[in-house]
Amino acid sequence: MKPFGPLPRQRASDSVYEALRSGILTRVFEPGQRLNVPELASQLQVSLTPVKDALNRLASEDLIEIRPHSGTFVTQVMPEDVAETFQIRSALERLAGELAIAHATPADVAELRHLVNQMAGTVADEAAWSAHEKWNGRFHQLIIDLSRNRKLIQMYEDLNAHIQIARIHRGRQDWQERLPDERAEHEAIISAFEARDVAALQTALQNHVSRAAESLVRDLRELNAATLAAAPVKRPRRTTAGRPKS
Repeated sequence: MKPFGPLPRQRASDSVYEALRSGILTRVFEPGQRLNVPELASQLQVSLTPVKDALNRLASEDLIEIRPHSGTFVTQVMPEDVAETFQIRSALERLAGELAIAHATPADVAELRHLVNQMAGTVADEAAWSAHEKWNGRFHQLIIDLSRNRKLIQMYEDLNAHIQIARIHRGRQDWQERLPDERAEHEAIISAFEARDVAALQTALQNHVSRAAESLVRDLRELNAATLAAAPVKRPRRTTAGRPKS
C-alpha cells in the first residue's frame, strides 16, 4: 500500500472520508483492493472510529464494499454498471442543460469555450491525458453548476465518482482518433448555448454522453476479456497415481 500522511486538525471523520475518497479516485487504491482498516487508522493518525465512519459513508456511495467475514474492498467496476451510470448521467446533463441555458451569462459561455480551447492540444502521453481530463471535467461541471439545482449537482457528483474510477482502467490506444469527435461535440454544445436553443443543447449533450459511454464501456469489456485470457489456467491436482484429486 502506498504511504498515507497524517491529517490536518479538523473533524476526523470528515477528513478521513475526504482522504479515502480522494485516494479511490486518484489510483492510490485500485478497484478490488482490500483496505486494511487498522493500517489506515495508523497512517492517518486517527482512531478506528472515524475510519469506520468514513468507510460506511463510502459504502453508502457504492465506492467500497464491506463484506462480512472477508474485509473491506474498493468497488470493482463492471462494464454493465458503467453503462447504467451513464444512462443516468445523460438524463442529468440534459436536465442541467435545460436549466443552465436560463442562467448562463455571456461570460459563462465564454468560459465554456475557454475550457474547450484548453483541450485543443495534442494528447500524446499520460500527463497530457490527465490535463485533458481535468479540463473536460471542468467543462461538464460548469454546465451542471449553472443549473443552480443543489440536488442535481449532488447526484451528478456521486455518479461522476464511479465514472472516474472506471476511467482509471480504460484503454487509451486510440486517444487521437477520439479527440475530433469530442471536439465537434463540445462545439455543438457551445453553439446551442450561444443560440439559447434548449432542444439543440439536449441533443448535443445526448450525443456526446452516449458516444463517451460506448467508448468507455467497450474499453472496459476489452480489458476484462484480456485480463481473463491472461489469467493462468487452474489444472486439477493429481494423486501419485496420476488421477485428479476429488
